[in-house]
Amino acid sequence: MRSVEEHRRVVAGLITARPPAALPLADALGLVLAEEVVAGVSLPGFDNSAMDGYAVLAADVAGASDATPVRLPVPEDIPAGRTDIPTLQPGTAHRIMTGAPLPHGATAVVPVEATDGAVDTVTIRAGAAEGQHVRRAGEDVTVGTTVLQAGQVLTPAALGLAAALGLRELTVTPRQRVLVVSTGTELVSPGTALAPGQIYESNGVMLAAAVRDAGAEVIASPTTGDDVDAFRETLRAHVGDADLILTTGGVSAGAYEVVKDALGGPSGGVEFVKVAMQPGMPQGAGSLEGTPTITLPGNPVSALVSFEVFVRPALRAAMGLTHPDRPRRTAMLTEDLTSPRGKRQFRRGVLDPVTDTVTSYGPPASHHLRWLASANCLLEIDEDTSEVASGSRVQVWDLR
Repeated sequence: MRSVEEHRRVVAGLITARPPAALPLADALGLVLAEEVVAGVSLPGFDNSAMDGYAVLAADVAGASDATPVRLPVPEDIPAGRTDIPTLQPGTAHRIMTGAPLPHGATAVVPVEATDGAVDTVTIRAGAAEGQHVRRAGEDVTVGTTVLQAGQVLTPAALGLAAALGLRELTVTPRQRVLVVSTGTELVSPGTALAPGQIYESNGVMLAAAVRDAGAEVIASPTTGDDVDAFRETLRAHVGDADLILTTGGVSAGAYEVVKDALGGPSGGVEFVKVAMQPGMPQGAGSLEGTPTITLPGNPVSALVSFEVFVRPALRAAMGLTHPDRPRRTAMLTEDLTSPRGKRQFRRGVLDPVTDTVTSYGPPASHHLRWLASANCLLEIDEDTSEVASGSRVQVWDLR
């Protein structure tokens, strides 16, 4: 059987980055910047007020206090957005709002709280030092400064900075576009009445959510039956739009393995293998008409664990994300466990970071989705281990 590491390398080699592209800021959250951003303007672009108050000459209000207030005429009102910047004459004050341009000649701003708030002649009850409550042009960003580095993930703050610099778009590594196909004649859509032998389709919903959670884009998530021709037509309808085809089901050794029948063999493009792991032994990887294709097992726990182990890190790496893997740590096991020798086991678990302990959660079988839905980690037990004693430290994949 193929090792977990070998299959990870195969999958990672198939999923490659898309060329950098310019995207609107609204579409760039969470993506990786492909080119550095150099400021084309300074921030602030002009001297402006940091407070609602009155622009003054600091010398004119030097002695102001509650006992000895200073009264100054107010010839100008300067709201934020005013484009004609007046000149402050000595012995006067201009009422000014936060963010409004500082009048020429002003050296300080007195907060409105230290005044009577008048609009004709203001009474000022506190002095102001030179530069008080004034934001100087360029004190945040100077024109020509590199403010965002290639390779960094675009956060809300980074996008806000780009917008403040007047940029409408950024050059990024685009999201991977994934086609998710769930297979099985027994599958029906949730909300439909079940006939005997039918089950509700869940893998497509689950894997599409996992793709989005990894930062990629789902272009479609159709469900097909076990007809080979219909399955092939479903793939071909989307193959030109996808960077990755991800299927679930139809890869085992049964009589109606539609994915294996359609994509296997010398001309199929996908190699089907057994990987030394539990759950998730039957796997497939290759390409369809040049599009990378990864085939996962149909049991829901096997499908999602396989996605976590093989697909998620490769997707995130192809998008340039610096931490493609789930965080890993060790924790103390609270019980005795057994594991099949020769296979790497991934057990559902509950990690308690306060006590640094982990407990397995639910049976190890691959159809017990309920337990995975409430787990917050995976316990990884290596191929050479068949028994793990309570109190041992085990490898944990943190899914939180």
